[in-house]
Amino acid sequence: MSSDGYFMYFAFGSNLLKERLQLKNPSATFYSTGRLKDYVLRFGLWGERVQCRWNGGVATIEENPGAEVWGVVWKLSKDNLASLDKQEEVYSPMEVSVETDSGLLACRTYQMNNFSACLPSPQYKQVLCLGAQQNGLPLEYLKKLQDVETNNYSGPSSIMDEIKLVMN
Repeated sequence: MSSDGYFMYFAFGSNLLKERLQLKNPSATFYSTGRLKDYVLRFGLWGERVQCRWNGGVATIEENPGAEVWGVVWKLSKDNLASLDKQEEVYSPMEVSVETDSGLLACRTYQMNNFSACLPSPQYKQVLCLGAQQNGLPLEYLKKLQDVETNNYSGPSSIMDEIKLVMN
């Protein structure tokens, strides 16, 4: 955590997309893209047969030597720490060292509690891919996200409706 009233947050899931993150955390500003070494991206839910706003699994990170997860480092006001923690309530906060173009950066991120593997919805995958494109993540990583299998959910998505409203 920085001492100037801000903190750095490493996003790898739906918060890759600025409009998604700013729904509840308006102070978020892009700082850098970054890479988290020795972790892998997984999709699931916090427990079995749980319903979530995304109608499928959501992203988390899991230790995996030699793997890497790309994401976005956001600079947020400490005033948004409580709202970010609430948004990520099924996750435990943790501090990680993220590789950026300007060196290693200590960032807050989140890891899911009580993980149970589950495919993401097409809507969730779309938000990840949009966020990766919006922030210039490496093309090979974007391709990896585009190749993620989904659960083919085609019903309504209240959170997608909220995001589309602010994007238009």
